[in-house]
Amino acid sequence: MKIKAYLKPQCGWSRGVRAVMEKYRLEFQEIDIINFPENYAEMVEKSGQNLSPCVEIDGVMLADISGEEVEAYMLENKLVEKSCADAGVPLDRGCTHDHPHEGKAKTVRMF
Repeated sequence: MKIKAYLKPQCGWSRGVRAVMEKYRLEFQEIDIINFPENYAEMVEKSGQNLSPCVEIDGVMLADISGEEVEAYMLENKLVEKSCADAGVPLDRGCTHDHPHEGKAKTVRMF
């Protein structure tokens, strides 16, 4: 299986995709779309849109996808067998800046 993953170096969605690849011990080419503008341009051209992550598996582009969705695609298409291994990170979450309240302490008022 040939896998190319267009990812951001620091991103919850990208971390989820990496975790799926590790969970299933899959070799993949990680393509940095932040530090290399030409990689971002390639992703946009291939996927037809500008959101990431995008994962290309054997020529099929999965655009703007979470790790959870990548795993579901691979299971549905029998590219991997179900694994009970823990991915170690959430497969369906963006970065903290994508969810402003995630990871922040809540104010508790004591009266």
